[in-house]
Amino acid sequence: MPHTELDLRERRVIEDMLNAKYSISKIAEEIGKHRSTIYREVKRNGFTDDDLTYLNGYYGVVAHRSATFRRARRRKLILLTELRKAVIDRLKGGREMALAQYLPDRRKRRKSRYARKPRDLVFHADRSIHQRPDHVKDRATFGDWEGDLMIFRKEHGKANVASLIERKTRYALLFRNNDRSTKHLMDRPMTIIEPLPQSARKSITFDRCIEFSGWRRLENEIGTNAWFCDPQAPWQKGSVEILNKRARRYLPRDTQVAAISNRSMKAICDRLNTTPRKCLGWKTPKEAFEEELMKL
Repeated sequence: MPHTELDLRERRVIEDMLNAKYSISKIAEEIGKHRSTIYREVKRNGFTDDDLTYLNGYYGVVAHRSATFRRARRRKLILLTELRKAVIDRLKGGREMALAQYLPDRRKRRKSRYARKPRDLVFHADRSIHQRPDHVKDRATFGDWEGDLMIFRKEHGKANVASLIERKTRYALLFRNNDRSTKHLMDRPMTIIEPLPQSARKSITFDRCIEFSGWRRLENEIGTNAWFCDPQAPWQKGSVEILNKRARRYLPRDTQVAAISNRSMKAICDRLNTTPRKCLGWKTPKEAFEEELMKL
């Protein structure tokens, strides 16, 4: 749909249909707008009064007046002729780049409000899995981990489970997160693995999910290197992918993660870490992990 401002008639239709208890989707269909436009309109231009709460609601005329006033404040170059002339004069003569340095983003052209930041600027080429030492790939040394995020149904909220596995011993760690922010996601593994000796937490390999964009904190704060798989190549961290499949037996996608206690999460980890593995000579990951720690 082309972008057009709501007019007074449309705002009165919104008011009438809201009073008649129509859904936002139905209102949007009636006036030919996207439903997100109606959501924003009601939220932004609705009337609220902390003292007279019974008057709170959406009123077409009041909403139109508020929107008109807000647009007028934004259009200083239209309202103030002298200011507009001064800006045009200063932009003439090829001085755009010189003036652009004073802008917050130091760029002379706008970019989309919702444009994504290129992933290459977040995950540097020198952090690619192809730059990872060969001994990590061969599982020849102890202390190299893989990490991932287990996502659950959207209707259960933003809670998720992060998974870590030590590549040589297959020792697993699972911990719950209440949201997917990179700060929170980096805080938890650092808190959990920092008590280990430095040689037991040398590196972690992730995929390129934006939740792991805070990887520099691992190196700066606890001295753990971070490596990243190629885009759309989760198989390059196969150990943690297999761990996630095993953990899904106890944590299916419809699990309400926020309701799981720390004790229950630890019980799942213990179950995974005390299962004998053929690749470990029928030792359990816990036994193999403790043996490696004793060697340090």
